[in-house]
Amino acid sequence: MDELLTGLLERTRRRGASEADAYLVDERHSSVRVRLGEVETVTHARGQRLALRVFAGKASASASTSDLSRDSVERLIDEAVALARLTAPDPVAGLPEPGECAGTIPDLGLKDPVGHALTPEEKIALARQAEAAALDADPRITNSEGAEFFERQARYAYATSHGFLGAYETSSFSLTVSPVASSNGERQGDSWYTLARRRERLDPPEQVGRIAAQRALRRLGARKVKTAEVPVVFDPETAASLIRGLAGAAAGPALYRGTSFLLNRLGTPIAAPGVTLVDDGTLPGALGSRPFDGEGLPVRKTALVAGGRLDSYLLDTYSGRKLGLPSTHHALRDGAGVGVATTNLYLAPGAASPEELIGSVKSGLYVTELIGFGVNMVTGDYSRGAVGLWIENGELAYPVEEVTVAGNLLTMFQAVDGIGNDLVMRDRTSAPTVRVARMVVAGE
Repeated sequence: MDELLTGLLERTRRRGASEADAYLVDERHSSVRVRLGEVETVTHARGQRLALRVFAGKASASASTSDLSRDSVERLIDEAVALARLTAPDPVAGLPEPGECAGTIPDLGLKDPVGHALTPEEKIALARQAEAAALDADPRITNSEGAEFFERQARYAYATSHGFLGAYETSSFSLTVSPVASSNGERQGDSWYTLARRRERLDPPEQVGRIAAQRALRRLGARKVKTAEVPVVFDPETAASLIRGLAGAAAGPALYRGTSFLLNRLGTPIAAPGVTLVDDGTLPGALGSRPFDGEGLPVRKTALVAGGRLDSYLLDTYSGRKLGLPSTHHALRDGAGVGVATTNLYLAPGAASPEELIGSVKSGLYVTELIGFGVNMVTGDYSRGAVGLWIENGELAYPVEEVTVAGNLLTMFQAVDGIGNDLVMRDRTSAPTVRVARMVVAGE
């Protein structure tokens, strides 16, 4: 991979590019899926993706291919250089300065050296164990949408015409189960999963199955509620989606295009004082960690929001230059182009337990699932379908469905009046339980 990239960039320069970079991914993944104990699918795939970005002065173009044969790579070079020469110049286009790239490539423990040794039969057994645990949890668990074990391993390599060359390897594993509960003619489904860089860090399949069953069972007997403005408590899974929305508004492309409600808000309060939002790509073994970003810049820990104040945007080199700011080392290579993405994004935990946050609500909604994508990134207006449990006098009283929670993301974060102590970094974006003082819950 390294020789392919360096040779590619040398030939790109000889064809007239003033500078260039290339990104190569070699990955393989497999999965097994069972339903009611029977094997439904067993898959295995391997793929490679090569992305080339070239600059002709201040004009640039990108191209990509999954065919790494000599002829295909030569066509990729010719087409990218020709496109760059036809593209209008952009005064902020260009690679990062050579001295900005990572000087060393830290080992963050992203590869599992032994976890990929499972046979297909052993993977099937894990999926069956998870599903069986769900089905055995309660007589009302009568069906299943299946269980799946998934694994992926990949190698990433990146090089620039300035001389940077870096590579790293990753692993990931997941186990998911989706049971169905039935009672008095009603059917409710839900799911649960475990996800980790190392297979040994996955939760036991029996635990995954039992939690999935509990989530399905608690939805039985769901009803609608009357429209009201009440406190809303978001469980960790749904709270994570809130901070993803805020991070999306802090991304450079949305900002320089003027399509973000956080435009011109840098350094100003945007949330309650207890809200601190961090993105840290340096965490060893974490799912979003990487030694360098999509432009070879070393990843680091960034406080996006500190004590309620917007302390940083999320920028690659291009969006930073458009905004007159330095890159925050959040470049992402996605296909041929360069975008912006978080690494390990999390909301710092508070002091209250989830039970205390729920117990503080006289009448309100505990949200366990959000449906749809009802966030206006220009205005921050927020409206999404929700499933959860109604809170009465500090207790979870009954399940609720077919309701909508509505507000504005800025207003919601400013109204956060409780943050739980239950942060678990179980995905690339994580949050503890969060209480918002007032939101509209629209029902009947």
